[in-house]
Amino acid sequence: MEIYSVPLTKLVKEFDLRVAYASSDYEKIHLTVEDVARPGLQLAGFFEHFEPVRLQVIGNVEASYLNKLSSFERSRIYDRLLSFKSPAMLIARDIEPDQQLMEMAKKHNITILRSNEATSTVVSAIIAYLKSLLAPRITRHAVLMEVYGEGVLITGESGIGKSEAAVELLKRGHRLIADDAVEIKKIAGNVLMGSAPDLIRNYVELRGIGVVNVAKLFGMGAVKMENQIDLVVNVVPWEQNAAYDRLGLEEQTMEILGTKIPMNTIPITPGRNLAVILEVAAMNNRQRRMGYNPAEEFTQRINEHFASNPGTV
Repeated sequence: MEIYSVPLTKLVKEFDLRVAYASSDYEKIHLTVEDVARPGLQLAGFFEHFEPVRLQVIGNVEASYLNKLSSFERSRIYDRLLSFKSPAMLIARDIEPDQQLMEMAKKHNITILRSNEATSTVVSAIIAYLKSLLAPRITRHAVLMEVYGEGVLITGESGIGKSEAAVELLKRGHRLIADDAVEIKKIAGNVLMGSAPDLIRNYVELRGIGVVNVAKLFGMGAVKMENQIDLVVNVVPWEQNAAYDRLGLEEQTMEILGTKIPMNTIPITPGRNLAVILEVAAMNNRQRRMGYNPAEEFTQRINEHFASNPGTV
């Protein structure tokens, strides 16, 4: 799986950080992990399990501790801490970096950044930002729609009618995230987010008509930048002799990036309204996530009927 990184310069621009000292390789520094570190124990000399690849953050607690030390002790602590060559050190709450820190930053060629934000605020925001940009991802040939709040990933062979169903859903008030190609990112343990590549965002291709700009044709309310994927609907051509699940008792899933997503297989014949089926599939999936399974309820009613009426057909 490909490993992603975020340029430090991009992070600085995104969070409006100030550069107190730029290392000689400042423009080439990349962050490769989503976590940041507040080196409280390291300031006390404990370096076991220390992760130098993380962005180091100094807040009010760390600064207050350092201010109680002599300049010699601060120099010694900074010397050891910065010798591990972390990507950069960020000082929050607009705290002024002391002379000893700047001297050791120059000695070890470590970038020093500053932020006006509270420590917890900037730390949580940076972690969320890095988690999104560094998440493992793949691109799938599919359509992603938000239907009644559910992220529905529509898959199927080319030409089966996925884009046409997307346009019908747009007319019904639902929203498009991506057509033809969907970038899928795993941003948490079992959460997959889908979005469109920048080049084709807001566009739908309809055979016989061409490319349509959904945002301009249906309005900005008809599009969305990204959405969680809650359900996969795999559209397949109807086969006369194939066996299809008629009650919905069979729980199908599709594994994407190691995460299993509920899936429905929908056989299609000419004249079948795929958009309506997708709406029902989305609502049914929401019911299931909320603990209600109509297929199980129906089966239970059938069993109770035959139990109370033995001999009936």
